Amino acid sequence: MKYLSGIFTLLVLLAFSGCSGKKYFEPEQTLSASSAISKHQGEATYLTRDGVTFDNHTYISKKSSGKFPLKDGEVYLSENNSYVLSTNQSGRLLLISKKSKKISKKIEFQTPIVSASIKNGLIVYLLQDNTFGIYKVSTDTKLVENKAQDAFAVDARIATPMFIDNLAVVPTLDGKLLIMDMNNPENAKVIYISSQSRLNNVIYLSRVGNLLVSATPNRVMTIGTAEGEFTQGISEVAISKGFIYLFTKAGEIIKMDSSLKQVAYKKFKFAHFSVATAFGGKVYALDQQGSLIVIDSNLKKHRIYDVGDVESFAFVSGRKIYKDNTIISLDKLSL
Repeated sequence: MKYLSGIFTLLVLLAFSGCSGKKYFEPEQTLSASSAISKHQGEATYLTRDGVTFDNHTYISKKSSGKFPLKDGEVYLSENNSYVLSTNQSGRLLLISKKSKKISKKIEFQTPIVSASIKNGLIVYLLQDNTFGIYKVSTDTKLVENKAQDAFAVDARIATPMFIDNLAVVPTLDGKLLIMDMNNPENAKVIYISSQSRLNNVIYLSRVGNLLVSATPNRVMTIGTAEGEFTQGISEVAISKGFIYLFTKAGEIIKMDSSLKQVAYKKFKFAHFSVATAFGGKVYALDQQGSLIVIDSNLKKHRIYDVGDVESFAFVSGRKIYKDNTIISLDKLSL
């Protein structure tokens, strides 16, 4: 991915990293998924938790394909109901109006931006050097900006800041959550998810009611109405109907409650999950070698479809997986 290597020379995308002597998942039987597969154009140049940008200036977000093309050199970061946020290698942040499809604001930062979110005219951002802050669009001012601890190597699946009422939650590159009151942003509460020295950034952040679910590549935590932790190598996290599904680097799929207590368990020996999701009473997990596991929500019954190796990227958008130049419509796969 050209842009990824150019802007983040220290980033490591664990999902596609290889090692000598690696063993692979080899299912005894796979089914054809041809009826669920279609094609799309464009080479992926930039991948985040919230979207994929392609060399033809289009993007895919978590919910759908981009409604309009990005400017030359710009990549997708995130969006809300009114704006799309994009950035470039120099640290310029663009606010693009969904209504007019025109640039509403240009904001220049001195350091490349790795994630950002916008709500009510306030942008919460995280820079490549682990600097975080809040920017007020109407007055062109930084309400707060501070630098967290240096992170020298990170997983490229960097979680995006999120808003909870008057609070902003910033996932940092050194394994922390910073919770800031938008009315008093100088006093941030710090929650340590993990304290590993490398590859320790927050790769997953979601809200279920009053519960926060957060993960680094090494640890998962739930914070709020229920609290729990799970310490093991994490490939992916998905949430469906109040349950949390963990996909580990050991090929395990674990269904957990909000306190991270195990409800159900299934292991696929040597599976290395690229992406995963859960909806409609089913759980979907894509192995790097192209085996797409479809399993029921209780992890008892499953089928495995052959969709081809993951060569460049894989990304979940709604009920579809975008993989290299293919689109896999998950709701067309039976169990």
